[in-house]
Amino acid sequence: MAEQVTVSQLEAEVRGRPLPRHVAIIMDGNGRWAEQRGLPRVAGHREGAESVREVTRTARRIGVRALTLYAFSAENWGRPAPEVMGLMSLLAEFLEGERPEMMRNGIRLHAIGELERLPAAVQRKLSEVRAETAANEGMILTLALSYGGRQEIVAAARTASARGPALTEEDLQAGLWTAGLPELDLLIRTSGERRISNFLLWQCAYAELYFAEELWPDFRQRELLVAIADYQRRQRRFGLTGAQLSQPGPRNP
Repeated sequence: MAEQVTVSQLEAEVRGRPLPRHVAIIMDGNGRWAEQRGLPRVAGHREGAESVREVTRTARRIGVRALTLYAFSAENWGRPAPEVMGLMSLLAEFLEGERPEMMRNGIRLHAIGELERLPAAVQRKLSEVRAETAANEGMILTLALSYGGRQEIVAAARTASARGPALTEEDLQAGLWTAGLPELDLLIRTSGERRISNFLLWQCAYAELYFAEELWPDFRQRELLVAIADYQRRQRRFGLTGAQLSQPGPRNP
């Protein structure tokens, strides 16, 4: 059996090739991870928070410009109340605990979604950390909270509707919650599921999709590097042919 490539070798390989500017992750599988071990679902969410920490550190270290994490969907409000309360408590704990590391590593916190639906205490903590990290320029960490892709597009359409018949793609895109972030290059989903679950529907138009078999609590540094290495081996054509891409000239984003 061939010797497995070490994490350091894999990281060196990834650093030597063009990186995705913006990586987004659907962090799926916390509940199943806990259930497989006979644990309450909140234990899976807590272990998943460790994956958030490690993946964020790795993305920042290798030079990814923006990382967006699907932390809580608009549909997740329908889950049992104790699980929702546990997730909100864990979110507040994460924000407070990671604040010093964000400052040390130049990470700017951003958030998208129907944030007004979050508990008041979580909204306050989110606002505090966003304000404190606002001047950081190393990487943008975006948490998608109470987020739905269809809801985002509807909100953007309402904002842009004043343009009337003159409405353009650029007008609509400017109204998206992700306005100002780099174009999405790579979308990762964990747990073996192969769907995008109402996440970044507009932004996924030309993104590369990667589906990992690992449940989110098992997705750590190596797994992120493997996903990025897979992305780097692909040819992104944006509707063109391979022959056209070999010719010099401007490319679509």
